[in-house]
Amino acid sequence: MGRWRASLVISRIIYASKSTFNLNYNSNPPLRSPYFSSISENRNQFLNLRLFSALPFPAPYYTEDIDFNQSQIGEEVSKNEDEVKIPVKAFFLCTSVDLKNLQAENSRYVIPATSRSSNSIALRFWDSPLQSGRASEENASCYRYMVIFQYGSVVLFNVEDHEVDFFLQTVRRRASGLLPEMRKDDYAIKERPLLVEDMQGGPDYIVLKNLDVDSIRIIGSVLGQSIALDYFVSQVDGMVEEFAKINRGMEKTGTFTMHRKKLFQLVGKANSNLADVILKVGLFERSEIAWRDAKYAQILDYLREEYEITQRFGNLDFKLKFVEHNIHFLQEVLQNRKSDLLEWCIIVLLSIENVISIYEIVRDSIGMPM
Repeated sequence: MGRWRASLVISRIIYASKSTFNLNYNSNPPLRSPYFSSISENRNQFLNLRLFSALPFPAPYYTEDIDFNQSQIGEEVSKNEDEVKIPVKAFFLCTSVDLKNLQAENSRYVIPATSRSSNSIALRFWDSPLQSGRASEENASCYRYMVIFQYGSVVLFNVEDHEVDFFLQTVRRRASGLLPEMRKDDYAIKERPLLVEDMQGGPDYIVLKNLDVDSIRIIGSVLGQSIALDYFVSQVDGMVEEFAKINRGMEKTGTFTMHRKKLFQLVGKANSNLADVILKVGLFERSEIAWRDAKYAQILDYLREEYEITQRFGNLDFKLKFVEHNIHFLQEVLQNRKSDLLEWCIIVLLSIENVISIYEIVRDSIGMPM
């Protein structure tokens, strides 16, 4: 009887152990009677722990996670396969461009304007001017775009490095005030049709769902303003450095040497730079394209924030105020010098007049003949 009960207990323990083992392997464990459950819970806790720690635990959930990660990787790969990268190059090569004659020379490439702005034109080339044949109009990545601004900036889209000189030479023929050293900036556009949003920002690039002519005009306007602003900031920095040298010289000697003509030239240069930034570059002009469609306004706001257009103009304005303060100070010094010179001239003339008067009095008193 004791042996029968012992065998019964052992069989129940083995059955409970098998049930626990199956529970670890199956996400949906089989139903068990309360009797066997109480035995396995009350009398085999140590055995259950031992089985749990000794046997390897299969992980069907990890398999599901791996499948999920693989699906994510597959989606990223498909996105990257559909993505098209378009290089963008911005140049500032002169201070003025004759847009009217330039447009007449390239009339077959001109893209009709979508706004009333007259400070820029956009050209579209169906294929590379250095290659024969005509690209398919259905393939947007084969287009070459060039946006030229009246104040001297040129922005090229989808143009290779060996093709840049050809496009810039077209602009140089109608440019005035060519710079001795051309300024350049690089950017990139990634066209991703599967993008959920209209645009997405990144380091030195922007991701667009669809690249169209209005997007090109918006991106070109910000890049053109940024590269032109760099030039004007460098001009103002040169004036700040010049006045800094004058101030250091005044600190050592207590005076300065500057001709009035040179000072007037600095005044004119400072005023012309500020006028060019505000009027020609048009930093604060409203974009009609961005005003009509919110997605273009989003691109415009993002790029202006990315290139810190407002902050850089604020720094430029601060430097110009420093230059203006120094100009006023030096003008007052030169004016005081001029007043002192006039006063000395008056003193000399009065002295000469007094000498002549004394001579006449002495002559009359002694009766000297004329």
